[in-house]
Amino acid sequence: MKRSILVSFLLISMATFSQKLTKEETDFILAADSTQMFKVIQITEPKEFKILKAVSTDVNPKDKLLPIIAKRMYLAMRNPENPGIGIAAPQVGINRNLFWVQRFDKSGEPFEFYINPKIVWRSELLRKGMEGCLSIPEDRGDVYRNYTIKITYFDLKGNFKEEIVEGFTAVVFQHEADHLNGILFTDRITEQSSWNVQSINNDVNLFLKKKLKPN
Repeated sequence: MKRSILVSFLLISMATFSQKLTKEETDFILAADSTQMFKVIQITEPKEFKILKAVSTDVNPKDKLLPIIAKRMYLAMRNPENPGIGIAAPQVGINRNLFWVQRFDKSGEPFEFYINPKIVWRSELLRKGMEGCLSIPEDRGDVYRNYTIKITYFDLKGNFKEEIVEGFTAVVFQHEADHLNGILFTDRITEQSSWNVQSINNDVNLFLKKKLKPN
């Protein structure tokens, strides 16, 4: 309990000293009004790939431009030509810790916006499932994700929150959180190709990562 309170205090303190948006970022965000969606950048463009592989930074949770960023990101995510269930700020050219996630674990399956999200705990139980990405056209593959995670974040009202998320919604959270660290789902597939895992009760989707015994 004390540790949880300490972690929360540290995260809130860090947010207080989060970097302000730069002039370049501000100009980019305000280049169009909130009714215009951002462009979703692609790995096929070298300059855009560099943005996707960069590590993002926190932002002031009460920055006045956040509602505009959120709205334009949402429109990009829900583009009728290629709708998604989540999107991270790097995917629209902004290396800040922000993303949208559809909450399949809640009534009505709403989309929610997360500011400075952090995964502070992960279960050992893994879930394997197919993933794709708005920034990686025509590519899909199986990825192992932690079945349950604990997250902390700020909402658009500047309130600090923490909660436990599991199942497919936790998968979406982890996919978007990876974007904030410059990690693509294809990177995870490459990384996990050498993993040694065992299924749980013969379930085709649930696994534990096995530790290899020393020779």
